[in-house]
Amino acid sequence: MDNTDKAGNDHDERFLTFRSDGRLYALPAMLVSEVLRLPSIARVPQAPRSLMGLANLRGSVLPVASVRALLGGDEAAATHASRLIVLNGTSNVALAVDEVASLVRVSHEKVKMAEADVASEPGERLRGAFENNADVVKILDVPELLRQGFARSRATRRTPEPTRAEATSDLSSAEAVRQRLITFDVAGQEYGLPLDSVREIVAAPDHLTYVPGSDDAVRGVMSYRDGLLPLLSLRRLLGLPAANSTDAIREQAVVVSVGDILVGFIADRMRAVIAIDEGRVEKIPPILAARAGGETRIKEVYRVAHDRLISILAPDRLFRDEVMQKLMQGEIAMKPMTDASSARSDADELRFLVFRLSDDEFALPIDAIDEVARVPDQVTRLPKTPKFLEGVVNLRGEVIPVIDQRRRFDMSPSTELAGRRLVVVRTERHRAGLIVDGVSDVLRCTSDMIKPSPDLTGSAQGLVRSVINLEASGRIVLLLDPSELLTQAELGLLDSFGKDVRGKETRQTKP
Repeated sequence: MDNTDKAGNDHDERFLTFRSDGRLYALPAMLVSEVLRLPSIARVPQAPRSLMGLANLRGSVLPVASVRALLGGDEAAATHASRLIVLNGTSNVALAVDEVASLVRVSHEKVKMAEADVASEPGERLRGAFENNADVVKILDVPELLRQGFARSRATRRTPEPTRAEATSDLSSAEAVRQRLITFDVAGQEYGLPLDSVREIVAAPDHLTYVPGSDDAVRGVMSYRDGLLPLLSLRRLLGLPAANSTDAIREQAVVVSVGDILVGFIADRMRAVIAIDEGRVEKIPPILAARAGGETRIKEVYRVAHDRLISILAPDRLFRDEVMQKLMQGEIAMKPMTDASSARSDADELRFLVFRLSDDEFALPIDAIDEVARVPDQVTRLPKTPKFLEGVVNLRGEVIPVIDQRRRFDMSPSTELAGRRLVVVRTERHRAGLIVDGVSDVLRCTSDMIKPSPDLTGSAQGLVRSVINLEASGRIVLLLDPSELLTQAELGLLDSFGKDVRGKETRQTKP
């Protein structure tokens, strides 16, 4: 940045100058807190056009407004020169600009309103202009620009930070609490654990700290919630072959409690969450249970379909007897974590399923999720329905509507179809399947990690009621409200659809 600021007198004012869409603008320096490189930004669906998204600024969730959009222009791709201007005071917003130019000092008499009126272009709101090195620099009226760009959003009633009861939704029926499995792939086979036994699923780090003297099943340790988490390879523990370098896998750590310590079991990828039918759970045949191989690590087998079986693991059986005894007696080298977060009661923590739409991450309370499955090959289309309603599918005897979440959020269609998943969500009134690009994590969060959605998110504020601020990794995950995924008109449509389906079923069952 070319700093032309020079010593002046009490009648001078300092300005930060910057460029947007080829034009030169200025802000009073007293409004500027700091200037940063453009950080990772979480896009907010159906937010005002001027809102680029939300950024994580040293633990605080900060809305980022595009100066181009505020001035009525089109968004442009960020470059190495793009900067974020963080404002002071009550604005609580950062401005994304194409380039910061200089810090200048200008005397009051050189700031002219007449020049601003002449030079003003459509969409601009100015509080003056001055000349600097033969350039006319326009002083933006930022409060007025923000007021106009976010007028509707500021009129939106602010959504309070959710309580634990709200974050887990209003599911109280016995049907909504069927036992569920979380499943994952290991060497091309599907394994599962009861959802209640899994604390969370996180991405395995690229680089692990190796523990000298450990056996070949120990992959190392990773930083986890201010402590250390031992990571063990499920491939090794189950006696399965090592991965080839050409295998396209995204390793994830399934965090469970074994004895009194937390252990991360490395799987190739997370696969699904399913509500299980107890009548399809089978015990391991005795002839297999008596063997000393990897089969003894499997507690039960769940028959999803004739060609799909899920092996349900027992975490305590994954270790040799002597290792398990050491774990239970606290003799293993890796002691239980004693940090404040792990010492908290499970009742103080919330769990969320994280899914992707393009590069953006969203979360839903795990208690609102019935299951996660692959997108069916056949979806029955319905006439005269909104474009985002893909149709209906028969999911184990129940007909449910299927919603394309990309279309629901006015996003462009995906070209990558292989990893798509159907997230089946239940609210008080409906059960629906959401088509998403992929499911990535199961997060366990404390209430202090959940921040209210900023005022500037506009009509999306009801939908994105809060954000999960993962300060350590710099991630912001948008927390969706299951009851707000559809508008009142769309809920009415599904109400009518449900009545039609029930009516047809009744007519078909009559003698």
